[in-house]
Amino acid sequence: MTFTQTRTSIPEEAKREGLLAVVIGRAVRGVLAAAGVVAEWARAVQGVVTPLGWAVVAGSVVALAVGYAFGWIEFIAIGWGLALLVAAASAWLVGRGASTIELVLPTPRVVVGEHAEARLIAANPGRRRFGGVQLEVPVGGKVIERVLPGLPRGGAFDEQFRIPTERRGVIPIGPARTVRADPIGLMRREIVWSQTVELHVHPRTVAIAALSTGFIRDLEGSPTRDLTASDIAFHALREYVPGDDRRFIHWKSSAKTGTFMVRQFEETRRSRLMVLLDLEPGAYADDAEFELAVSAAASVGARAIRDARTVSFVVSGRGRSGQARGSGMRELPTVSRDRLLDALCVVERDDRAVLLPDVGRAAAEGLPGVSLAFLVTGTARGVGPLRAAASRLPVGIEAVAVQCAPGGEASARTVAGLTVFGIGYLEDLRAMLARSASVA
Repeated sequence: MTFTQTRTSIPEEAKREGLLAVVIGRAVRGVLAAAGVVAEWARAVQGVVTPLGWAVVAGSVVALAVGYAFGWIEFIAIGWGLALLVAAASAWLVGRGASTIELVLPTPRVVVGEHAEARLIAANPGRRRFGGVQLEVPVGGKVIERVLPGLPRGGAFDEQFRIPTERRGVIPIGPARTVRADPIGLMRREIVWSQTVELHVHPRTVAIAALSTGFIRDLEGSPTRDLTASDIAFHALREYVPGDDRRFIHWKSSAKTGTFMVRQFEETRRSRLMVLLDLEPGAYADDAEFELAVSAAASVGARAIRDARTVSFVVSGRGRSGQARGSGMRELPTVSRDRLLDALCVVERDDRAVLLPDVGRAAAEGLPGVSLAFLVTGTARGVGPLRAAASRLPVGIEAVAVQCAPGGEASARTVAGLTVFGIGYLEDLRAMLARSASVA
């Protein structure tokens, strides 16, 4: 009998321990869940109550504590009055209002100075009338404020507002949010309704003539004085030497002379174009010069992309002079005109920009096959650094330097084989390239 009672008591004890563990586990999970809810509620309250509201809450707690502790009726009345004030301010924020507010950007890309607008579209499908709520839309560093008018059930609100485009750049717009606050300013509730959209303000460009005209005349490439055994520009015949490709033996001439004769070609260069924009602050006298330089470089790059040329758009890299290969430059995307202009929206002068000659050397090492190079800079950059940058490029590359001086006179000169254009307006660049094409 004793043995039987011992065997039956062990499962009962185990059951009791298991039940206790389950109860403790559920209790712990409940406490953690409650703590999470409290923490979430605290974060929500912290985002709604203003500093003035927290001061009123603290004053109410202190007044009630002092009043009940010392039996002072005046403090008790003040404490409950402040508490009722906080409760009324909280009730003011009840309700969500309009169920949809959309922020629409009809044109995501504009040219600097062009008209740009965004639209706010609100709808109220609720049962009660809604209105009188402040609507805020951040635009760049400013906030546009509107008061949403009263919307009946099924009503809609559609308004356009202008976006400033006086300067090149990327302007973040939104998110659109409604702000509800009590008249005293104890509570402030913000509801975000839309995502942030971006407006790209492109630099101004001008239509210029085809860049190959006057510089590179052959669609397949420009013949050079370098001779090669395989290319498309025929030069002459010469006697066969061991190692020559037998495919280029000219059999008719070989039969006439009795000696194997092979074709010899002039090496051609593909019409790959490079645009180099100088970002060193010391190269420009003011912001206007830099903006003109950006527009000039953008015009050349956009034309090259339109002509389906192989183009590399390079800006100064960051670091110290004499760095390793490729570190002194940074390439911008040239897969399309919009991608290039989008990238130019955020290009700015850099105090750590590599010197122009080092940028030219890095471009020469990292971009093989360049046949035409445009070096765009300001008037503070002397001719010496321009010649030094052009000399770092491989021999045979046509180099054109463009110095920008807003309002200045157009000029063209040649210094030690380097063509230097001075422009005061974008139209000067177009006229000079057209004149070079006509002379050629």
